[in-house]
Amino acid sequence: MEHPILRKQFLAHVGQTSPSPLMIEVARAEGSFFYTPEGKRYYDLVAGVSVSNVGHCNPCVVRAVQEQAARYMHVMVYGELVERPQVAYAARIAELLPDPLSSVYFVNSGAEAVEGALKLAKRFTGRTELISMCRAYHGSTHGAMSMMGTPEGEEWKAAFRPLLPDVQSIEFNDFAALERITERTACVLAEPVQGEAGVRTPAEGYLAALRRRCDEVGALLIFDEIQTGMGRTGALFAMLRYGTTPDIVCLAKAFGGGMPLGAFVSSKRIMDALQTAPVLGHITTFGGHPVCCAAGLAALDYLLGHRVVEQVEAKGALYESSLGDHPAVREIRRSGLLMAVELGSPEKLFRTMELFAEEGILSDWFLYCDTAFRISPPLTISEDEVRDSARIVRACLDRL
Repeated sequence: MEHPILRKQFLAHVGQTSPSPLMIEVARAEGSFFYTPEGKRYYDLVAGVSVSNVGHCNPCVVRAVQEQAARYMHVMVYGELVERPQVAYAARIAELLPDPLSSVYFVNSGAEAVEGALKLAKRFTGRTELISMCRAYHGSTHGAMSMMGTPEGEEWKAAFRPLLPDVQSIEFNDFAALERITERTACVLAEPVQGEAGVRTPAEGYLAALRRRCDEVGALLIFDEIQTGMGRTGALFAMLRYGTTPDIVCLAKAFGGGMPLGAFVSSKRIMDALQTAPVLGHITTFGGHPVCCAAGLAALDYLLGHRVVEQVEAKGALYESSLGDHPAVREIRRSGLLMAVELGSPEKLFRTMELFAEEGILSDWFLYCDTAFRISPPLTISEDEVRDSARIVRACLDRL
């Protein structure tokens, strides 16, 4: 198919969520790069929004997908049959998460993981109040969208009201606001590092204080590690880096190794609440698809076997030192290889995006922060690639 025809059909037949899509056609991808049909190379500094942690077309993941697809793909609704890829991946994740997080419910996406976690919290506690953080993003389904923290979240959800009732939001890192968590609260949903707020890291002692307050009133603490999990912050899970264990953790994005896969994970005592009153408390046709589980397990084994996670902090620090002294950069906020480069104005940000597209850099901004651009490349990016991509970024900033 000729490229102009393909692009025309893209606009005509693929549902658009923006009036101005990038329109960059991808012919192939490998490692830290993707290429257009004309051969133009782009540094991928988004990695599918922290999905492609082990790099594009990682041979270990590709092989796992091919081998599992040749054995069997979809057989039966999740939870009914014993399927080796599901069991092996669940056991491995339970082994790596802190106690008591040992029961893995596989789903298809991060939004569905959040939906399942919210249902589980309401079912287990018998309570209805849900608390999220201001400037939080947890997905676009009705329940997940309900947890978008106001005021910034209102722009994204006002057109879809009414949403879930009995939801409130508090400010991330506001210790005094923790008093609003009470005996009415079923759960508090928080990102250990706020992503779409522009990479906001937790204040010293904040997550521990949040944990204590939930324990005091009997509320469950849910961590959304959809973006921070699988090595992104320099630890396999951000909860390990910041020293706080939730009652439920939501995983997705890199969790599937590039395939669509998510999960919510809890203790068996809490998870078993979905078995009765009613039975089938959460069901999903494709959750835990064996090919997706095989890909996710292969990606995890690659991260651990090649000591990728141990190198993340140094690569993030290299980006920070390479860009932080540029006069256009106001601030760099970072946790591992999840980074926001603050420029101070939307005008500078959007001009930078145009220059990046010209020079072969794919980046993006944040839903609640349109003054900073994202750097979240594959975790496998080499130090030479970090330096080279930073050089191109600096050259673009020079043109502002």
